[in-house]
Amino acid sequence: MSDEIENKTPYEILGDQGIKDLANAFYEAMEELPLAADIKAMHSDNLDHVKRMLAAYLTGWMGGPPVYLAVKGTVCLTEPHEPFRIGPKERDQWLACMDAALDKIKASDGLKQMLKEPLFRVAETVRNCDDSTPKNKGPSIIAVG
Repeated sequence: MSDEIENKTPYEILGDQGIKDLANAFYEAMEELPLAADIKAMHSDNLDHVKRMLAAYLTGWMGGPPVYLAVKGTVCLTEPHEPFRIGPKERDQWLACMDAALDKIKASDGLKQMLKEPLFRVAETVRNCDDSTPKNKGPSIIAVG
């Protein structure tokens, strides 16, 4: 691993603005990638709130201040995703969007490698079924709260 990455948290590498850029790039990828149609359909048209919440969550998750915890009082990811059937297909769509977002912000290969397994664990945490059988459409999803 490069000196840029060694002994640093992702938050130290990206900083506040880099994490905000990553959250914005994630939702841009979700809008642009045809393979993300299923997770895009879970969201409302206005993504401003979810972009802020994803950035807040990632800030603390990546080693920065606990912004999401301060706003939400919890870092539970399963509850806000409960109204939606999230199976392996949706998990993989989320991961593809995150990969595209990391590319878009020009994250180093070292940072991408550092985040690969932890991001998979986050995506797997919100999976609540083994398939993608449609569930009654509930309220718009809030990606991280």
